[in-house]
Amino acid sequence: MNLLNFMSNFADEESCVTYLKEQRERRGVVCKHCGCTEHRWDAHKRCFECRNCHSRQSLRSGTVMQNSKLPYRYWIATMFLLMSTKKSFSTEEIRRQLGHKRYQPVWEMVCKLRDVMGKRDAQYSLDGQVELDDGFFTTERPEEEKDTPLKRGRGSHKKSKVVVMVESAPSQRHPRKGKPSKVVGHLKMHRSFRT
Repeated sequence: MNLLNFMSNFADEESCVTYLKEQRERRGVVCKHCGCTEHRWDAHKRCFECRNCHSRQSLRSGTVMQNSKLPYRYWIATMFLLMSTKKSFSTEEIRRQLGHKRYQPVWEMVCKLRDVMGKRDAQYSLDGQVELDDGFFTTERPEEEKDTPLKRGRGSHKKSKVVVMVESAPSQRHPRKGKPSKVVGHLKMHRSFRT
């Protein structure tokens, strides 16, 4: 989704509430008290009410947004900003883009979202054909090691070795002559520590 599509889909707070309500209903809303799956939507209070025991469950309940008072549009816009570029936005830049005065609530929101994004990757297991390779990524060095000469190349102290695993499957969309095309699925990376 590009920026223009995002702005048209989430033009105001109500469109964000509608989207989140549809997502919750698609997964199914279960009452915390009696386990009933039948509910009704109270648009005025923005909550689900159980048809059996009449207990209420807010739209934020059981999500990363629980106990937050920030507008739903802030949450969705921040999710879009965090996932739209390879280089992440700083919390201060997100605060500035949202037009919020205080730094602390925005910082807490960004920390929660980054935590959830990190945990989400652990839920996936690679499936089908898995390809394995290693890569080297530049890392920070401690201050006391900065004066010592560095080894160059593959074993450099400025680089960390990372094992990269990716699932792939043959592609049927754009067949090429010669090599078969592949579609890449999930990717996992683990830092390999030196001994």
